[in-house]
Amino acid sequence: MSVLRRVLIIQGHPDPQDRHLNHVLADAYAEGAVEAGHEIRRLSIAELEFPLLRSQKEWQDPLALPPSLKQAQDDIAWCEHLVLFFPLWLGEMPALVKGFLEQVMRPGFAVEADGASAFGRKALQGRSARLVVTMGMPSLVYRWYFRAHSLKSLERNVLGFVGFAPIEETLVGGVDQIKADGLARWQAKMRRLGRIEGI
Repeated sequence: MSVLRRVLIIQGHPDPQDRHLNHVLADAYAEGAVEAGHEIRRLSIAELEFPLLRSQKEWQDPLALPPSLKQAQDDIAWCEHLVLFFPLWLGEMPALVKGFLEQVMRPGFAVEADGASAFGRKALQGRSARLVVTMGMPSLVYRWYFRAHSLKSLERNVLGFVGFAPIEETLVGGVDQIKADGLARWQAKMRRLGRIEGI
């Protein structure tokens, strides 16, 4: 028996002008989720205007959240499953994605004070996540030679820290060599994940 879920698809490609592989894969995932009856919302970080955080004081002030990101927080609170798409840049998520996460994952929203723990209470528990990361290098090189360090940090130190679990990942490597048949296979995989995710 299928379980219908609320799914938030976040597009993390920083380029708001052109259509990239990340957009094609996110569209395929959304198609599969809709086919299965999941309720979806979509968010594109590149279309949001927000400043970078520059101090701990600013980060800890819930009133300092830019108004442009209030809906993003509402969408994260609404979802039961979050899917984040982004390209690997210089071995990391793009700066825009990092800046977005720093803004939205604030104390009082993502973590709440808890006298029993020095780390606070994970306020976003009960949600799962999938990270879909595209890269120029073969994904095995990133995973085994570079140890996927930035991905592990995102999973453990950001999403896991605020309560997301489980966190799955899909690595799409060698993007410059992907031909039409390879793209069709990746789209089919994303549609399948969209249909079954969280079931």
